[in-house]
Amino acid sequence: MIGTLQTIGEHWLHSFTVEMTRYLIGAAGIALLYWLLRRWTAPRRIQQRTATMADRRRELTLSVQTIAVFGVVDLIAFALIAGGIITVAHDFNPGLIALQLVALVIAHDAWFYWMHRGLHLRALFRRAHAAHHQSRTPTSWASYAFAPIEAVFEALYVPIALLILSLFGPMYPLAVFIFLGHQIARNAIGHSGHELAWSGFTRSPWTGWLTTTTHHDLHHSEGRYNFGLYFTWWDRWMGTEHPKYHARFESVASRKALAGETARA
Repeated sequence: MIGTLQTIGEHWLHSFTVEMTRYLIGAAGIALLYWLLRRWTAPRRIQQRTATMADRRRELTLSVQTIAVFGVVDLIAFALIAGGIITVAHDFNPGLIALQLVALVIAHDAWFYWMHRGLHLRALFRRAHAAHHQSRTPTSWASYAFAPIEAVFEALYVPIALLILSLFGPMYPLAVFIFLGHQIARNAIGHSGHELAWSGFTRSPWTGWLTTTTHHDLHHSEGRYNFGLYFTWWDRWMGTEHPKYHARFESVASRKALAGETARA
């Protein structure tokens, strides 16, 4: 019994440490990068209001709490792997790694969209999602600023996705590693409050299917639209894209262009 508890504790601590490292690299990395490049990023601020230090402290505190919850849910994946239900590949197959990575990203976007819409239902919002929406002007530190219930819903995707994908063959750890890195990077950028994409991005057939920082920032400031994470597909299909999304995006992109012309002049 003591040995089992020790093993569980070691797995939780490992998961917590790895995810905390990933979060700090993503959240702090984006915050530091934008600060270092502030002469370039300042004109790209989406909202006039700026987040306070109290906002950032709340976001960091909630994120640490969330990562602790992630560690508990991750024990499901550890148990499934230990029990041989999820098999792990030990070879290197670039094709399968890429295929699993694409599947993880696309499936996560669908999972997030429908979970996110569910969290906005009156029965769940106050208990499960209101904590995240305290960040009306989010920063990269809000990437994991969830209430415990939402943290559980967010974290369950990994063991469920690994279980389903393992039905088709062993899981490649590198695919999971890249997926989790991509997830925190997109999350931190999406909450950064600064739009880095260029004018025309949201209308182009080459890039318009990708969400922008403006896309998620509008969700935080107004709440009723833009539930997607990586792609705009579900919001377009379900009619939940903000009606002024493209105009709001272009207003920031145009402001960036004007700022650049002013600087050159």
